[in-house]
Amino acid sequence: MQEHAYAAPAGTIVSRDAARRDGRPAPLAPLALAGACLLALALLWALSNLVPALWWRDAVLLRDFTTLNGPRVDKVASFLLHLLSPLPFVLWGVALMAIAIARERVRTAVAVAVVMALAPYTTEQLKPLVAHQHAHVGGVFVGAASWPSGHSTAAAALVLCALLVSPPRLRAPVGALGALYLAAVCCSLLILAWHMPSDVLGGLLVSSCWTALAVAVLRVLERRWPSSQPPAGGSDSPAAWAPGSHSGSPRAGDAASPEPACASLSRDAPSSSSDDQAETDAALAARLRMNSRSESLLR
Repeated sequence: MQEHAYAAPAGTIVSRDAARRDGRPAPLAPLALAGACLLALALLWALSNLVPALWWRDAVLLRDFTTLNGPRVDKVASFLLHLLSPLPFVLWGVALMAIAIARERVRTAVAVAVVMALAPYTTEQLKPLVAHQHAHVGGVFVGAASWPSGHSTAAAALVLCALLVSPPRLRAPVGALGALYLAAVCCSLLILAWHMPSDVLGGLLVSSCWTALAVAVLRVLERRWPSSQPPAGGSDSPAAWAPGSHSGSPRAGDAASPEPACASLSRDAPSSSSDDQAETDAALAARLRMNSRSESLLR
């Protein structure tokens, strides 16, 4: 009796420990992505600054983009870049955090705040540290402390954080709209000659690196302290691509039976325990009969 009573809780503990990790990705992939972004960032700066052919090609490409400028294009480009000014950028971040909190994703809200704060800060700190003279073609000139671009960093951080807080069913359209906006911002920076092409690419890498690190941390937290919702086939949390893979909106079948798998195992435990108890009782009865026969023979 005591042996069976001990076996059931032990099985339940194992099931809960397995459920804590099953379906929740490891942080290795986003950490590798962050490392790749850092390596690409260093390589980009070295090539655009130390290789004369690429240094010159950077300026030629900028000159080609400036030929697209015009009164209407200038207005549209200025408007798109104005959306990334400090005050609108802070409001975008607050809105994304509010969405994450409304969807009960407090960790994701914190990750959004970290990415949208540290990515632009990193860019501003790098500019004076790695400042270098750019080539200029056709009278188009960009200052030395321009790498990486703060506007492309902010735009990439905004788009990536929007993906973090989006539910799975909206992630594809949000990603498509974000990619269009990001491309428009990058082109606007070049058309208005605010940054070199290498500056724009550097800003994208900075935001990608911070976002990958944020996703890695979210995955670690999800594996260590799983959220209340169990993992399911559809991933509602950003940990699945970017923290743990669980669904924020349960399916109809899940609403009817919300218990995890370990609960079903615990329900099956009584039937197996009853069978074992019956076998134990039969063995005890047989032993008693044998003892009674031995006593009768001894008499």
